[in-house]
Amino acid sequence: MNPKLFDIHSHINFNAFRKDGDHVIKKTLEKNVWTILVGSQYDTSKRAVEYAEKYKEGIYAAIGLHPFHLIEQEIKANDLEIEVKTTTDVSPMFFKTRTEKFDEQKYLELAKSKKVVAIGECGLDYYHIPKNFNIDEVKKLQIKTFEQQIELSLKLNKPLMVHCREAHNETIEILKKYKPRAGNKLRGDIHFFTGNYEQAKKYFDLDFSVSFTGVITFTNDYDEIIKKSPLERIMIETDAPYVTPVPYRGKRNEPIYVKEVCRRIAEIKNLSFEEVAETTTKNAIKMFLKN
Repeated sequence: MNPKLFDIHSHINFNAFRKDGDHVIKKTLEKNVWTILVGSQYDTSKRAVEYAEKYKEGIYAAIGLHPFHLIEQEIKANDLEIEVKTTTDVSPMFFKTRTEKFDEQKYLELAKSKKVVAIGECGLDYYHIPKNFNIDEVKKLQIKTFEQQIELSLKLNKPLMVHCREAHNETIEILKKYKPRAGNKLRGDIHFFTGNYEQAKKYFDLDFSVSFTGVITFTNDYDEIIKKSPLERIMIETDAPYVTPVPYRGKRNEPIYVKEVCRRIAEIKNLSFEEVAETTTKNAIKMFLKN
């Protein structure tokens, strides 16, 4: 039986849910919402798998190394991917990253779990490179690590969960480079899409979808992109615990709030909530569960 809604990107495996992660997951499943727990480095990827394996269905894992974690830096909470404007006791003002080098063998071991449905969160983030670093060197490291994870996704025949900020043209060029060799094996989602429609169209041509978060409930910046994009190429997500949608602003975000993302897309595209829910759920199941 399919869920009513599928939040394709949440972080219940992060510290914000350390005290009540299982409670939040059970509440999510009770509402007939499924979600993918997304890792940003080895530790959180491992935790995502451990959570997912506790549940027969509805909770899945994506494993990967986020570009944040290639260098040691402080990330401001209110600057995270057009981040929440308020913070709570579970959302600190900033966090410090721990440097990790991509180790394919460690991620291959994690990928033995049948609950692993994607590689990522991986990709490029040119926005969060501190000025005290050699920017060109950091960009080279991000590209190298992203390509290593593309190779892993092809080896395992799993889709990518791609993070991209201020690097869409570069990301598209990298994916285009792989497409002739990889064919249908190269696919995935551009999570928390922040580009323009022309970039979205190029992703669609490469067999990628784009997903939107609660940010669309409090800004109109993406309305035209959503209007123009085929519903069959759109998925919905929360990126919980971040970017909590209206009317829950100021609270920790949770997968059950993905209903507000679905509702807003329905309003923008002048469709029923039920149609958007059904189609985005089918899109997610086709992308991540029917490998």
